[in-house]
Amino acid sequence: METSHRIETGDARSLSAVADDSVELVVTSPPYPMIEMWDELFADLDPDVADRLDAGDGSGAFERMHEILDSVWRELRRVLVDGGIACINVGDATRSIGGRFRVFRNHDRISDAFERLGFDPLPEILWRKPTNSGAKFMGSGMVPPNAYVTLEHEYVLVFRNGEDSRQFEPGAQHRYDAAYFWEERNRWFSDIWTDVQGELQRLESDELRERSGAFPFEIPYRLINMYSVYGDTVLDPFWGTGTTSLAAMIAGRNSVGYELNPEFQALFDRRIEKLPERSRDVIERRLQAHADFVSRQRAEGETFDYEAERYGFPVRTKQERSITFYEATEAYKTGEGYAVAHEPVEDAPDTRT
Repeated sequence: METSHRIETGDARSLSAVADDSVELVVTSPPYPMIEMWDELFADLDPDVADRLDAGDGSGAFERMHEILDSVWRELRRVLVDGGIACINVGDATRSIGGRFRVFRNHDRISDAFERLGFDPLPEILWRKPTNSGAKFMGSGMVPPNAYVTLEHEYVLVFRNGEDSRQFEPGAQHRYDAAYFWEERNRWFSDIWTDVQGELQRLESDELRERSGAFPFEIPYRLINMYSVYGDTVLDPFWGTGTTSLAAMIAGRNSVGYELNPEFQALFDRRIEKLPERSRDVIERRLQAHADFVSRQRAEGETFDYEAERYGFPVRTKQERSITFYEATEAYKTGEGYAVAHEPVEDAPDTRT
């Protein structure tokens, strides 16, 4: 199997290089309106943002920033297939503007925008970021009532394009090959992820570090496995350091990324130098976690009615029998981005004991 990964340098408000109905899944983390590190980017795209911030008009600046993002969401409506899914990772912002401290609810504003465009909202996910400080509040310290809780969580907002879920032919093999484990489903499809942590950006350039977000690999990797199948294309209109493309490579999906700053692609070349090793590690960890699950269940007297056809280990449900893992064995550059060769994994941990 081979997957393709295209990187477009440009403004995602016009996804001109992406055809209508050509993307099955969107996974992205946009710049967060009213987070100070993104002020300059939004102001570059619309000078009115800077004018409103300078005037102390926080609500106006917030709305102008979101109007920029709205243009991207409209494009997602065009490029997503019927039943395609959009997953938007975003956090709210707290800030003092014009002498007034308040929270700016980015997740509410984005949800409203998607609903206005005709997307159906699906249950969202919250994940908790590790705090860098021992202080769990802002404001007046130990004296009530003027302290404020610290925002330590972000949202993965999930939307479906169209009224119905994607349709597949009965028994579509590529769908069943892309199955996840029963115990993974129980963890991944919880609405609160407590086992995912933010990542520090290790970028050589201070300017690039300031214009990138800490988007943990585990988030796009899970979402890609949850909401797409082998052969699908995943789009990230705010590509940044390419974490979504990296996750798509390891998950065996195609990807397209849009990024304003071309320097990030050179950094991504270094991120995938050890792609085969990272792919193997991710797969081995999933397989070992399943072997451990089987061992625990058997120790408690549980039995399994089904067996994975390729690997011979027990699985909980009939839908898992065709589960197949593809290791990324080689990545090479093409005229439009990258191609990745994948081979099916044949070995699995022994679960007989």
